[in-house]
Amino acid sequence: MKTRSDDLEHLLAVVEYGGFSAAADALNVQVARISRSVSKIEKVLGVTLLVRTTRRVMLTEEGKTFTNTVNAALQQIASAETETQIEGNVPQGKLRIDAASPFIFHQIAPHINAFNKIYPKVKVELNSNEGIVDLIEKRTDVAIRIGKLEDSTLHANNLGKSPLFIVAAPEYIAKNGLPKTPIDLKTHSLIGFSNIKALNKWPIKGLDTIAPSISASNGETIRQLALAGNGVACLSGFMVNNDIKNGRLIKLIDSYRIQDSDRELINAVFYKSSSVSERVNAFINFIKPKLSL
Repeated sequence: MKTRSDDLEHLLAVVEYGGFSAAADALNVQVARISRSVSKIEKVLGVTLLVRTTRRVMLTEEGKTFTNTVNAALQQIASAETETQIEGNVPQGKLRIDAASPFIFHQIAPHINAFNKIYPKVKVELNSNEGIVDLIEKRTDVAIRIGKLEDSTLHANNLGKSPLFIVAAPEYIAKNGLPKTPIDLKTHSLIGFSNIKALNKWPIKGLDTIAPSISASNGETIRQLALAGNGVACLSGFMVNNDIKNGRLIKLIDSYRIQDSDRELINAVFYKSSSVSERVNAFINFIKPKLSL
């Protein structure tokens, strides 16, 4: 007995959507059919791929290995299909892009209309994640990563550096005074990250990791809090350059700022053998000169 391609599709859908019912809804098939497909694959392989509980479905270690292998194989198949479909080397098909939500808001979304006009056959899908995603598991074609890269299995295209600035709104400064040294910040309301503590290490000489008075899970929320006069924040230039230029935010203690830290690095990462290499290259070559970091 052999595993059919539709059985594999059903298994991957269960993994992607987190359950049998959700997978059935997404594929518009009966739950029983999804269950039969998974049971059939497990019988053929002689291993348990999924652990089913009342609340969720989780992959076993064998399941993780098998689904990763299947995903890689499907990418190779998609690559072959793409190569036969390309007309005159014009990129086409879906392009899944992942980045932190502030980067999507400020640097990618404003240019999608122009990208679509140049590459009308490329269907862009934007996904925002505040942490690092597994490109294969999340079916992501290209991810924008901020900071030092750790994953050596990925290919990277450096997009530049985005300096970090300590900022606050004029209204906040008017009420609370202007901090002139890092020590002065201890008497101010500081806005930081709630989920990634390393981001609360500000690149300021003589300043340890801050203890936020207010915290949030993503940079755009922190920006909005700063704009509303809630306190002092540390944010990347790609988010606040326009705010500083237009006077909505003021740079503070800039002479103490440590420049060229790893957190300033911006890279586009992808798998070189990806079936969407034409689309990835088209996107990177398009977006890179348009970034205001």
